Parts: sequence; C-alpha cells; structure tokens
Amino acid sequence: MLHRLLRSSAAVLHTTRARTSLRPAISPLPSPASLTHHIRSLNTHEYQSQKLMKAAGINCPNGNVAETPGEAQKIAEVLGSQDYVIKAQVLAGGRGKGSFDSGLKGGVHLCSTPQEVRDFATGMLGHNLITKQTGAKGKPVQKVMVTERKYLRKEMYLAILMDRSHGGPAVVASPFGGMDIETVAKENPSAIHVEPVDIMKGISPEITSRVAAKLGVSAAKIPEFQDQLTKLYNFFIKNDCTLLEINPLAETASGEIMCMDAKLNFDPNAGFRQKEIFDMRDRTQEDPREVAASEYDLNYIGLDGSIGCLVNGAGLAMATLDLITLHGGSPANFLDVGGGATQKQVMEAIKIISSDTNVKAILVNIFGGIMKCDIIAMGLIAAVKELNIKIPLVVRLQGTNMVEAKKIMEDSGLRIIAADDLDEAAKKAVRMAEIVTLAGQVKLDVQFQLPL
Repeated sequence: MLHRLLRSSAAVLHTTRARTSLRPAISPLPSPASLTHHIRSLNTHEYQSQKLMKAAGINCPNGNVAETPGEAQKIAEVLGSQDYVIKAQVLAGGRGKGSFDSGLKGGVHLCSTPQEVRDFATGMLGHNLITKQTGAKGKPVQKVMVTERKYLRKEMYLAILMDRSHGGPAVVASPFGGMDIETVAKENPSAIHVEPVDIMKGISPEITSRVAAKLGVSAAKIPEFQDQLTKLYNFFIKNDCTLLEINPLAETASGEIMCMDAKLNFDPNAGFRQKEIFDMRDRTQEDPREVAASEYDLNYIGLDGSIGCLVNGAGLAMATLDLITLHGGSPANFLDVGGGATQKQVMEAIKIISSDTNVKAILVNIFGGIMKCDIIAMGLIAAVKELNIKIPLVVRLQGTNMVEAKKIMEDSGLRIIAADDLDEAAKKAVRMAEIVTLAGQVKLDVQFQLPL
C-alpha cells in the first residue's frame, strides 16, 4: 500500500492507493495496525455515497446511475438539464485524467445533449479505465453516473476523518477545492485548516462557524453551510465512517451549498451494524486475490514484486518485507495468517500466493507463539502436494512445536529449502527468485519441483 504525506500545522494526513483520500498518519509507511483487517477499508462508489448522503438530507446534484448507454441517455432526458456530467464509476482516483482501453480519454465529461451522454457512455461501459491509481490493467467500468451540471461560484475542500493526533474526529477544510489537496498542502500548507471535534459532545455551532469563516463562505450562506456540515458530521458518526471527503464542496451560482463529489470509507469492523452499507461492496473493483483472502480471514495485500510472503503477525510481516528489499529483492505481497491459523488457511494462503504469475519464490516466515509451527508445516505440505508447486519454497519456522514441524517436513520427503535465521531466509528467497527470473529471461525451462 502506497502512502504520500499531506502535512498541515495541525495534522499529518495520508492517502491510500485506492482513492485520493485523507487519513491520519504518523509516517509514510503503513502501520501494522492498519494492515490487520481482511477488508482494509470499505469504499463505496460515488453514486452509492451520494445516495446515502441524500437520504441524510445532504445536498447533492440530481442524477442517477446507468448500466447501459440507453439508460444513460434516458436519465439525461428525464433530468432535462441544459448541461450534464457523466462520470465513470470506479474505485480509484484520477478519473478525469485517466484513459479507457476503448481509446476514450477521461473518465469525467461534460455533455450538452442526451445523445452526447449516450456516446460517452458507450466509450466507458464495458471498458477498463486506467488511472494513476489503478495499475496498467485499469478497473472495469460497469456503471456510469449522469447528473445535472451545476455552475459553481466557489469551490472548497472538506473532509471529516478519524485523527490519531487528536484522538477522535477532525474536520479538515481548505478554501482551495476542486484540485489535488495534496498539492495544496505541499505548496500552501497554511491553506489547510483542521478543527478537532470532541466525539462525546459532537460538532458545535462554534466549530461550524469557524470552518465557514476559514473557507470564506458568503455571509448569506453561512447558516446553510453550518446545517450541511452538521449533517455531514452526524452522517460520519452514525455510519461508522473512517473518512468522508467532499471535493469540491461548492456554493453554486443558484445559491446552494452542495456536495459535488463524495468519497466515503467505512470502518471494516462495523459490518455487523452497517449491513446495508457493507452489502454495497463491489468485489469487481478489488484484487481477486484480496477477495479470496478475505473469505478465509487472511490479511492479504498484493504488491508488484517477485517473492511471495507468508508470515504470522503484521509486525513480523513488515520486517520480512524490509529484509527482502534490503537484500535486493521485491516482495509480491503482504500476507499475515494471524495467530490462530488452521491448516486449511495455510493451504489457501499458499494457493493465493502461487496464483500470482509474478511470484518466482515463496518465503514462509513463522514465529510460533500462539501459532503452532506444526500446523504451518502440515498446511505447507498439503499445499505443495495439491498444487504441484514448481517454484522454490524457503521456510523459516521458530517457536512453538518447531521441532515437531521440522520432523513433519523431513518425514514428508519434500526437500523444502529450510533456514533457521530470518536474514538467511531472506537472502535465500532473493537468490532463488533471481535464478528463476534469469532462467525465464533466457527461456530456460528451470523448475523447482518439490521434492527436489
């Protein structure tokens, strides 16, 4: 997971690779705690976010979502607006500057007729949108949102998030909306304003008044702004949000305070009481490996390297990734099986790792405390036999039932590459990955079939 720092005088915030959204941070690296949920954070599409917000009395443009070009045209005709906006619905930032595999440039377009809406929808639907956050393959566009176009007198930035430095919610605001907030923070940090909120007391008129003043809201619209900010905060708390980001929050030419775009993230631990929201999860926008991992309660994050990693404990996993990098390798994933993994979970973890065609070697690093090394060993053996794994498997097991685990592997007849020291294990994994990669480059059919 990639992070970029956004600094202000009152808070340190960062973005995730999923969308250009703000969260509190203390370093440019993800903390282990941020990686311990099998769903790191639930994100909703813009059309879903606006539907939820409208139900809470929050002002958003009129519009609807379409799955076919004909539906998009019909929505525009019903709106009867002078101009329209069509937006591709993907869970990634940078849509406006993205491009489609259909050749169409841009995932957000202004249109003047329903027919033009239909034409743009044709170039979007059923195609992948590639942005700076999607990777080279892009993400599939299955829906587009069509709204009336609003002419904006003033554009502002507003976010509500859980801020570690203040121990609770904070409102982050800037008078410079409609642009990359990170750029604003870097070039003009004094333009980022942070208002902590006492979660026990809730947002007060004094806070909403200060935010309005910092944003330069016109005097006549301050009461409406305060009302909308209060509703946004209450929505944030009621729905267990970790992030609510509006960019831009606007004063329209017709005098409305309106949320022109919405990005929402939800606490992954709140699914039991936010079932309706969590049912909105769009798995087509997620890495299939991460979806598979979540089904077995595994914590998986796909990366771009060549060495697959299976580790127990987020801290040990981060250390393992660091050592691989230190010795010249590149990790292909973060995968934490947790402290109480079963043999079945271990086998599924190996399946997920080996399904990545970029993986040239697998490093298993287990420190047995609650986790028992013999359970890991049995899972590894089952996976090797079932999947017919032909890439090198480096295993380091230390701790509870370590002796039993080593005997299980010896008795299996599988020549797994063993290591007692983590540094040694990392070096071996890097070397094995290099051998497989070099062999592939010269088209040599080198296989590390187990047993060797």
